[in-house]
Amino acid sequence: MRKLKITALLLVPIMFMSVLPTRALDVSARSAVVIEAETGRVVFEKDADTRRPMASTTKIMTALVAIESGDLSREITVDASAEGVEGSSVYLKAGDKITLEALVWALMLESANDAAAAIAIGVAGSVDAFADLMNEKAAELGLCDTHFTNPHGLSDDEHYTTARELAKLTAAALENETFKKIVSTASHRIEYGESVRNLHNHNKMLRIYDGALGVKTGFTKASGRCLVSAAERDGLTLIAVTLNAPDDWTDHTAMLDLGFSSLEKLTLIEPGESVFISPCIGTESGEITIKNREGLTVILPKGEHSITHKVILPRYLWAPIKAGDVVGKTLIYDGETFLGEVILYADEDAERIIYKKNLFEKIFN
Repeated sequence: MRKLKITALLLVPIMFMSVLPTRALDVSARSAVVIEAETGRVVFEKDADTRRPMASTTKIMTALVAIESGDLSREITVDASAEGVEGSSVYLKAGDKITLEALVWALMLESANDAAAAIAIGVAGSVDAFADLMNEKAAELGLCDTHFTNPHGLSDDEHYTTARELAKLTAAALENETFKKIVSTASHRIEYGESVRNLHNHNKMLRIYDGALGVKTGFTKASGRCLVSAAERDGLTLIAVTLNAPDDWTDHTAMLDLGFSSLEKLTLIEPGESVFISPCIGTESGEITIKNREGLTVILPKGEHSITHKVILPRYLWAPIKAGDVVGKTLIYDGETFLGEVILYADEDAERIIYKKNLFEKIFN
């Protein structure tokens, strides 16, 4: 993350240069998107709004709903209907007692469909009821082209998402530190009953891409190869999604490279950096110190920028003023584009002087 040093704050332009990427991407995916997680800025997209099956990338939502459901240490008894679910498995048996946390680890590292079913039944009572929770969460996140019928991603005509909405879901999930820790871990050991299992993350991006945070792979015959990956460098977090991508690892490497070559995170003001002395009427000193408390960091395309700061303060202030009172703000622009504002606070108390009303009070008080 780069910091721009502002030496004056009243409309002083700061220029910096870097080269924008010029090559276009030719990805194998039917649908693809790359976004910056914090702002949602789209770096690259290809047919990103077409509804498609998403296979085991479904488990991003399964994990998020499970983690947000409550105490991860609580014990789940594996239901008979979760045993032997088609596809990837950690070979759970009916009656096994296992923590919800261990099930989430198995879900995201081994892509275990039996763990997905056990989570759904353990959290909501049934697969259908858990799918309702998944759809409620999708609605909460504003996902209009996403619908779930199960927690594992096995094919169903009414089970779908888009590349753009899957990226948006992943951005929300990565805000949860437990989710982020699990998906970015290469291997993990779980224990339940007499069983011990070493889990291994199937997301190859963790091994081949610098700064990768993992996230989730997926495949069915109907969906083709699906992949959600994320990576973090210099304060930037990028999320890449491909649906039906025969060469997904290559696609994601190119997509993330494009993102990191296109954007940068810039600190425009540090906390406490802006200091002003303002006239203050009614005080003994006649002035008061003003500072910002919060800073401002923005994400912008790499390239030429003209950063200006416009300070808005009254010509003078009136006592009394308490430390922490809001007295003004600084507006920050890139050319004509508004980037944000930083609030300015009184940094000290300014007590009001009480003048004597008449000669009698001055003599006898």
